[in-house]
Amino acid sequence: MAERRVTSTLIVLALLLIVVVIFAAGIGPYRIPPGEVITAIAAWLGGADRHDQAAVVLFQIRLPRIAAAICVGAALSAAGAAYQNLFRNPLVSPDILGVSHGAGLGAVIAILFGLPVVAIELFGFVTGSLTVMLVAALAWSLRERGDVLMLVLAGIVVGSIAAAAISLVKLVADPYSQLPMITYWLLGSLASVRPSDLAVVVPTVLIGLIPLYLLRWRITVMSCGDDDARALGINVQRTRQVVIAAATLITAAVVAISGVIGWVGLMVPHMARLLVGPRFDRLLPTSILIGASFMIVVDTLARTAANIEIPIGVLTALVGGGLFVWLMTRKGARAIWRRE
Repeated sequence: MAERRVTSTLIVLALLLIVVVIFAAGIGPYRIPPGEVITAIAAWLGGADRHDQAAVVLFQIRLPRIAAAICVGAALSAAGAAYQNLFRNPLVSPDILGVSHGAGLGAVIAILFGLPVVAIELFGFVTGSLTVMLVAALAWSLRERGDVLMLVLAGIVVGSIAAAAISLVKLVADPYSQLPMITYWLLGSLASVRPSDLAVVVPTVLIGLIPLYLLRWRITVMSCGDDDARALGINVQRTRQVVIAAATLITAAVVAISGVIGWVGLMVPHMARLLVGPRFDRLLPTSILIGASFMIVVDTLARTAANIEIPIGVLTALVGGGLFVWLMTRKGARAIWRRE
């Protein structure tokens, strides 16, 4: 009966995602009715080549941005769910190991030197990945004191150093041209995402999600403790390395194109956990679907709620913070974590 309930939940969330995509694609300065959106997408899937205004707006502007929102929301939510189960801590988010601050440092350095957008994204991805590698090297060099604790502490320290370096770069940046761009990037936005970015990021995120799916049972067992996992024959250190590498890969990939977006990876797994429980095989797809829908809604608000585009990071902090406070008051959420 529980499996049927989980399957029904996933089907409802998938249908909700489709509905959100259709309505988000039609909202904007140029309004497109949902029926016309469905017709245009169906014609495109059928191979028809349309060049009317609605098709241009949909396929060159809105749908690529919606695809980016799906990718970002799914990646951050999946990484957050993996980290929370792996570290057995409900307050863990995808940037716990410093990947967001590391990616931010690379991006602001590229902006400081006036590099093109492609180089900014590449710098962000590379430095975000290198930051987590540094954190892992520091933690595993002291693994006799406890892998999880050392990872978290090393992530906090290295992330703080990267944040201080970002502040230094902002201090020396040109206040009229570079500083506004740096500030806007650090607040998060999908306004500059191009289809060529998606051609790189989407496969990267899919590659990172594969190990998380294949190791879903091991991650569930590891959420009960390292000793229990070892008793069941799981190589705890190797599994932890693979999960961290996969979660870091997808986080660094999406942060490189969207900037730093907080709260999604922290809040969405809690919402998913209330619906399907703590088992990671259920938690992963549920988090992905909720995160994708949530990010589309937030991005639609960001581009339509005011005359100027609102940074996504501002909205996720406002909406996510309020939802997280609500989740904290739910007895079901606290009970789930106590059972774990």
